[in-house]
Order: sequence, then structure tokens, then C-alpha cells
Amino acid sequence: MKTGQRQGGRTAAWPAPFFFIATGCVLLADVVSWSSVLLVVAGLVIPGWLVSSALLFVLLVLVLVRAVMRRTVASEAAKRRSLPTRLAFALMAGAAGLGSALGAVSDLGADYRILEPQGPDGCRAVTREVSFLFAGSGDVYAVGASGIGWRTSSWTADDGGRPIATGSYTLHWGLGGGVLTVSGSAGNPVWPSLHDVDCG
Repeated sequence: MKTGQRQGGRTAAWPAPFFFIATGCVLLADVVSWSSVLLVVAGLVIPGWLVSSALLFVLLVLVLVRAVMRRTVASEAAKRRSLPTRLAFALMAGAAGLGSALGAVSDLGADYRILEPQGPDGCRAVTREVSFLFAGSGDVYAVGASGIGWRTSSWTADDGGRPIATGSYTLHWGLGGGVLTVSGSAGNPVWPSLHDVDCG
């Protein structure tokens, strides 16, 4: 009887590969969904909320596969013992899902651009611009050779201006990193205009 219980407990537990991959997916999804991060892959900008959504999709596939496996081998008692783990995963996945949803909503109408020229050691400047009614704003991301970018600076623009989209900027690189100058006009100022781009 004890041997059967031990076997039931082991079959109910997540196998090590499933557990580590699922844990990594949900933790990364939480971090990415609530932080100012993006990816640049093959010249395409992938916002953080989309990265988080992809990780949650992988987690969902793992959970479904594991559910099919457990249905055939796990006892009811073993399933009850795994309830805390499932609850923890559900809470973390819910937090990541909320962050992804908020990120997707805030990204409606956003315009991402990879600026030229490229800096030393593969460092790139990526901008994100959004506008709503008479207000505009932008963010600058420093993207290293790994393709991972973090927001380093932001600006606001009057009258919903998008200075990057209209080419009203300059980007210069030096030994200490890059300097992005975003220009406005007399009637549509941009503040602040200077932004450091440092991939560190």
C-alpha cells in the first residue's frame, strides 16, 4: 500500500523537465509583462507584452500535455496534493496575463522604429511613439547585441506629435554610447529633447 502511494505521488508530481520549463515560462512572463523590455529579432521589434503572451502560450501547452498524462496515471489523492502547485501557477499566470493585456491596450496605435546608424558593439536605438488626441509621447530603448532592449528614456510632445515618424531627430554615437536628439517645433515642443542610449 505504501509503495502504491509513493508511486502515485511521483506520477502526480510534475516531471523535472516539465516543472523547470513551466516555472521558467511563468516567471519570465511575469517579469517581462510588468517591465519595460522588448526584443529585436531579424529586424523586427517584438514588444514585451507579446513576448509574455508567447511564454504564457507555451505554459498553456505544457499544462494541457501534463493534464492528459495525469488523467491516466494519477490518483485523486495525488491530484489533491498537487493543488497548491497548480494554484501558484494559476496566480502567477494570471498576473502575467493581466500585465500582457494592459501592455497590449497601451500599445494600440504605437509605432516602433529601429533607428540608424547602429552603434558600437551592435548597440541599437529603438523608439516607440504613441499619440492620443492632443498628447503625444515616446520612449527610447537601448538594444544590445543580444536583441534584448530596455527603456532608457521618454519624452512628451504637444498636439500628438510624432517627431521620429517625421524624421525630426538626430542620432550620434561615441565611446560612451549614443545621444538621440528629438526635435519639435515652435508650436509643438518636445520635452526633453536629449536622450542617452547606453547598452551598458
